[in-house]
Amino acid sequence: MAIISSPSTAASRGVVVTAPILVLVLLASAILLFLFSPSSLPSSSSCSCPSAPTSAAAVAGSSREDGITVTKEDVEWVKGQIRANGLHMRENVLRKGINPRTRAHQLEDLIQYKGISHYEGEEAENHTALPCPGELLVEEHHSNYGEPWAGGRDVFEFLAESTHLSPDAQVLEIGCGTLRVGLHFIRYLKPDHYHCLERDELSLMAAFRYELPSQGLLHKRPLIVKGEDMDFSRFGSGLLYDLIYASAVFLHMPDKLVWVGLEQLAGKLRPYDGRIFVSHNIKFCSRLGGDECTRRLASLGLEYLGKHTHDSLLFNHYEIWFEFRRSKG
Repeated sequence: MAIISSPSTAASRGVVVTAPILVLVLLASAILLFLFSPSSLPSSSSCSCPSAPTSAAAVAGSSREDGITVTKEDVEWVKGQIRANGLHMRENVLRKGINPRTRAHQLEDLIQYKGISHYEGEEAENHTALPCPGELLVEEHHSNYGEPWAGGRDVFEFLAESTHLSPDAQVLEIGCGTLRVGLHFIRYLKPDHYHCLERDELSLMAAFRYELPSQGLLHKRPLIVKGEDMDFSRFGSGLLYDLIYASAVFLHMPDKLVWVGLEQLAGKLRPYDGRIFVSHNIKFCSRLGGDECTRRLASLGLEYLGKHTHDSLLFNHYEIWFEFRRSKG
């Protein structure tokens, strides 16, 4: 019988280890090592246990990676910065280095003095690539709305989140005005992916000559068209939109014209996944009665999905939106 340990050592200790016993010991050690090694334990991805619920903050944080949502952490951060600096809202009066001016005063100063440093004579025409009217430079057009200019960001966040919008989506706004909302879509989307139909010439001048250049968005090449009576012919025939929205536009149109527009828009909306959002109310539909409205929408291949509200980040305000989709391919 084979002896593993040396004869002298084994004899002195009275221990004899045979080969079969040693093999069994080594085999048992190998099995225990395999069972308790980290690589043999089930990974978290293969675990069938219920996963912990995702917090709202985590969801908002993941969306914010695309530059859309303001998270609770963001709000707490800015509040903390205000507290840390001991800031309080004060009356905006004349003080060292600051001379409060109304827009009217700013415009008067701009016309009279042109600016602290400026060119005179022939040189005045040679240094400004895109001269902008003073009325636009002092942002008078920001007061053309029934609510603060900052509300445009609220609308963008709501619509983009509601439709899970990606930067390569195609978006059409009906009545973009001076781009209070549109600027945020243009900044987020890829070039050429934001389209708008607008009838007001002064609003379009503000968009082209001030908002797009001052926001550094000329390279995004949005397609903004001056048009009347819901004429979408200049946007092409083969393009399908992921989002079409109208903010407080249908309120100012006769019902008949709204239905003409919806008939055209239905064919431009991506089937099933695309969305149309209309703000404030849908009296063009409700005045027909529920059943007749549903029938009329169905004849256009559209389906009403529901009513939504969203709150403003910066002021006490909420807005109402009505959601539709194209139910036929």
